[in-house]
Amino acid sequence: MTTAVTPAHPPRLLRHLLPGDLPDGIAQRRTARDWAVDVACFVFAVLIGLTVYDTEAAGRPVPELIQLADLAAGAMLCLALFWRRRFPLALAVATAVAGAFSPLSGGAAVVALLTLGARGRLGAVLAVGAGHAVLSLPYLHLYPDRDMSFWGSVAWTWLVLAMITGWALVVGARRQLVRSLRERAVRAEAEQELRMAQARQLERTRIAREMHDVLAHRISLLSLHAGALEFRPDTPPEEVARAAGVIRDSAHQALQDLRAVIGVLRTPDESGDEPQRPQPTLSDLPELVAESLSAGMRVQLTQRLPDPAELPAHAGRTAYRVVQEGLTNARKHAPGALVQVAVTGEPADGLTVEVLSRAPLSGASAAAIPGTGTGLVGLAERVSLAGGRIEHGRTPAGDFRLWTWQPWPA
Repeated sequence: MTTAVTPAHPPRLLRHLLPGDLPDGIAQRRTARDWAVDVACFVFAVLIGLTVYDTEAAGRPVPELIQLADLAAGAMLCLALFWRRRFPLALAVATAVAGAFSPLSGGAAVVALLTLGARGRLGAVLAVGAGHAVLSLPYLHLYPDRDMSFWGSVAWTWLVLAMITGWALVVGARRQLVRSLRERAVRAEAEQELRMAQARQLERTRIAREMHDVLAHRISLLSLHAGALEFRPDTPPEEVARAAGVIRDSAHQALQDLRAVIGVLRTPDESGDEPQRPQPTLSDLPELVAESLSAGMRVQLTQRLPDPAELPAHAGRTAYRVVQEGLTNARKHAPGALVQVAVTGEPADGLTVEVLSRAPLSGASAAAIPGTGTGLVGLAERVSLAGGRIEHGRTPAGDFRLWTWQPWPA
C-alpha cells in the first residue's frame, strides 16, 4: 500500500489520528503494529468461524451449493479483514449478507462490526446490527437448534447480536472521546504557543516604545551640544573639549541603548525571563535633570512626596517618562528657556507631574531637532494604561505645559 494524501486531509491533520484510524480516501503504508493487528484479527475470525461451523453446521443436511458458498464467503471475508480500515462499511455489510447462510463468516462479522464502531460510524453500526438481526432468520432456518425452539434461537441470537453491537458502540464512543481529547490537547498546545508568541511580541513592542523615549532624550542632548559648538565658534578650547566629551559619552550611551533594543527585537526570550532593559524610577530624576543641566538647559526640579520608596515601580517609571518627554520637547522647541518640573502627590490624592516650559527666549537660536511627533501620543497611551489623565498645550502666556495625573495604588 502506498501513501496517498488528499487535499482535504493535509498531513498536519494526520497527527491527531489514533493508530490505524484513517479518514476515508487516505491510504498509508502499514506499520509492523498494523500487520500484527491484522494477522491477529484474521486468526481470530478464522477460529471463531470454525468454532461456529463445528457447533451449528457440521453434520447438518445442508445443500451442497450452500456449503460451497459458505466456504467461499468465509475464506474471502476473513482475508478481506486485511483491508477493513479502507472499506469498513462495505466489509460490514458483506458480512451481514453472508450471515444469512455462512457460519464460517461469523468471526469476520464480529471483527468488521467492531472495526466499523472504531471508525466512529455509530449510526452505521446500528444499521448493520439490525441487518444481522433480520438476516439471522434465514440462517436459523438453515441451521436449526436441536435443543431449542426456533423463536428461542431467535431470541438468543438477537441477544448475542445486541451484545456485540453494544460492544462496537462502546468502542466507537471511546475512540471518539479519545480523539476529541487528543485534538483538544493539540489545540490547547497550539493556542498556548500562540499566546506566548503574542506576549513576546507585545513585550518587545513595549520595550521598543520605551527605548524610543530613551534614545530621543539622548539624541536631543547630542543635538543641543553640537548646535552650541556650531553657533559659537569662539568658544574657549576648554569648553569645546568638555562639550566634545559630553557628546562622546552621550553617543556611546545611545549606541548601547540602541544595541540593547535591537537585540531584544531580534531574538525572542526563550528562557521566559524578562530581558535586561532600563527601568528608571523617580529616584533617577535628579540624574536626568543633571544631564540636562550639563547640556546647558535651565531646569528647576521640585519634588513633594511623602516617601518616594512607597510609590509602585510602574507609577514611578511612568512619571519618569513624563519628565523625560517634557525635557526632550523643551530642548526641541524652546532652547534656552527655563523648564520647571514639579512632582507632587500622596497615596490619597495620586501622583501629579507637571513640566512647564517657558516661552522661548527672544533671539535664542539652535538647529531644529527632528522628531517623529509621536512622543506625546505614546506618552498619552502610557498614562492611560496606568489609569491616569494627561493634558498638554500652550498656556495664555505662551508657555508649554505638560501635566499628568495617575493613581497612587496603596
